[in-house]
Amino acid sequence: QVELVESGGGLVQPGNSLRLSCVGSGLTFNTWNMAWFRQAPGKDREFVAAIRRSGGYTYYADSVKGRFTISKDNGKNTVYLQMNSLTPEDTAVYYCAAGMAVLSATRVVSGYRHWGQGTQVTVSS
Repeated sequence: QVELVESGGGLVQPGNSLRLSCVGSGLTFNTWNMAWFRQAPGKDREFVAAIRRSGGYTYYADSVKGRFTISKDNGKNTVYLQMNSLTPEDTAVYYCAAGMAVLSATRVVSGYRHWGQGTQVTVSS
């Protein structure tokens, strides 16, 4: 049984940083594409960042490019999201996801089979 568990969320002031972690069980990280999505109240779940299983290529939403960094440690079955220069617009529940879809599905919800329960990130002064 696959399980993804996120941690590291919380309340942070604008301009500060957070690092989210997602630990997986029941799957081998180096054979899965991993991603982070987020969902703000009243909005659809949106793509944030992804790291492909082949080559470790990374992809980012335009809104976070240059501020967020996705990485993973296959030995620890953990994927991270380093978030810097946070703004109130980054406030959302952040979800970790695992999938095996083709490259064209990297940025869409349907490209991922397994999801964590989410961790709340609130950016406010």
